[in-house]
Amino acid sequence: MANPLTLLMPVIPGTSLQTIAETLAQYQPELDSALASIGTVHYARTLLLDASTANLQPGAETNAKYIIAVITEYDGDFSAYIQDFVSQVGKVFDALLQFVVGGAAVIPVADHVAGFEAFITLNDASQHQPNTGLYQAYPNTTVQQILAAFPPA
Repeated sequence: MANPLTLLMPVIPGTSLQTIAETLAQYQPELDSALASIGTVHYARTLLLDASTANLQPGAETNAKYIIAVITEYDGDFSAYIQDFVSQVGKVFDALLQFVVGGAAVIPVADHVAGFEAFITLNDASQHQPNTGLYQAYPNTTVQQILAAFPPA
């Protein structure tokens, strides 16, 4: 059974959208590889949002309120998933958290695992009402079962 993570991290005011986008682009191949190696992630994506615009699409506004969103569905226990994040993509989070309100307190995440888990819990919309719903087309099937049935080409 998959579990959701909808991590919404408010960006420190004044941080350049271009700097965040370049950092995400730099680490995307490493992030993709790490998520594949974890073996419990159904889907994952990162988004840059702007809470100061009606449609949340980031632009070049001077009063932008950027949010870095990490949205995933994963198998298993939340704490185990965070441990996987720390061991496999800790470097990516270290790079992103420098732009995030409160992020400096948990950098490097490898040295602040409990604090990083608390930070994620606080900022994970999926763990807070009214955002706890998740539809699953295959609720009793894990990533490993899917990969066994349909190996990547």
